[in-house]
Amino acid sequence: MDLGKKLKELRLCNDLTLEELASRSELTKGFLSQVERNLTSPSISTLEDILEALGSSLSEFFKEDQEEKIVFQTQDFFVDEKEGYTIEWIIPNAQKNEMEPILLTLHPQQKSRVMESHNGEEFGYVLKGTVVLNRGNRKYRIKAKETFYISGKSSHYLYNPGNTDAKILWVTTPPMF
Repeated sequence: MDLGKKLKELRLCNDLTLEELASRSELTKGFLSQVERNLTSPSISTLEDILEALGSSLSEFFKEDQEEKIVFQTQDFFVDEKEGYTIEWIIPNAQKNEMEPILLTLHPQQKSRVMESHNGEEFGYVLKGTVVLNRGNRKYRIKAKETFYISGKSSHYLYNPGNTDAKILWVTTPPMF
């Protein structure tokens, strides 16, 4: 870890000059400059004083941030075969997130599970085939390259009236699958 660089970044994030930090930590501007350039190392006690002046602590400062995984490959997906359809969770552990995207493959003449009323929203993009969105007493026909966006206030489901599989990218918030 580059102690000096991390301290300087923290100081700049707090929008402080070296002079302001020196005043707050009761250290000299020259000493702090040397610390930031890694020309000298502060004692643990002095580092605690600097971090306190920056609104941080030793444990926060040395905590290693795990890099957030951003890109997922097909081997990361989880597949669940149901009667009439297949769900692919394309973001592992999406239930902990605020939204949950899945790939739904709806087999011919089959329907998805009924999504009960909830306080969220849903977005769907039909990648292949045609589906019918059944919501209350209304039916909406959605073809490949078309989308839907609905609130979860009414129960609903998708139906594939075709003779081939339909594939839908379906995103719910909060996670529902």
